[in-house]
Amino acid sequence: MMIQDIAPHQFNNHYYPNCSPKKEDFVIPCKDNSVLIKWREDAGKGVFPTVSEYEYNGKLVYLFSIDDERYFMDLTTDNGKNVNGFTYLDIRKIRDLSGIPKMYVFAAFTAIHLAKWYDTNRFCGKCGSRLMHHSSERAMRCENCGEVFYPRINPAVIVGVTNHDKLLLTKYQTGYRHNALVAGFTEIGETLEETVQREVLEEVGLKVKNIRYYKSQPWGMACDLLAGFFCEVEGDDKIKMDSHELRYAEWVERSEIELQPQEYSLTNEMMQVFKKGNFAT
Repeated sequence: MMIQDIAPHQFNNHYYPNCSPKKEDFVIPCKDNSVLIKWREDAGKGVFPTVSEYEYNGKLVYLFSIDDERYFMDLTTDNGKNVNGFTYLDIRKIRDLSGIPKMYVFAAFTAIHLAKWYDTNRFCGKCGSRLMHHSSERAMRCENCGEVFYPRINPAVIVGVTNHDKLLLTKYQTGYRHNALVAGFTEIGETLEETVQREVLEEVGLKVKNIRYYKSQPWGMACDLLAGFFCEVEGDDKIKMDSHELRYAEWVERSEIELQPQEYSLTNEMMQVFKKGNFAT
């Protein structure tokens, strides 16, 4: 189950620009990669501050809802003052904590995505004028030149390269320390399938065939939309690892695959379905 798989809860990202916050609604203040949160073993509904608990000077911007719970964001630079019992935690730490319902972890990921976009879209990239909130949709609009800016979403691929009963596992040089798959961003003028071919060739020096789409995932922590693909090695299966990006790249037998500690990622689900033999090679 990936991070966005929060059923039976329902995520609704429809934008309501004139939505006014009520005292029981949640506020998700963000600073850099951190979110204001109250963590306790039972978690419950107090994981984020409510409007009644939160002091703010400006206007709260509506984000989204999960079931009948509504979420807002404070876009002022001094957000998060005087909220007793709450602290800013890095989104990666929130991801790794136990006891927080997945719906709240997903809410934090999505809020971080929007917070980064709002923070980097204060001024028009065309004429330099200050941007204003669009009156009817999730966008920022320049009243001087009319340019409209929508939330940035970075397309990227996750690639499960198979070799009969073996899967190609990697580990990054920096950052995440657990097993991963070949991954990379789609470049200008490139299809997702071409991204798969290029990234595999660049990272491990292999050619691939029979590229098959598996599933997608929003990954708000990096503002990504991930598309998962399985493919087969073509020809020579000798790995030529890019040591600048990777510190490990090996063919691993199905039964020997070590999964990630959390079940949130598309990468982990793809490793899991291959390990269990649920995806044909």
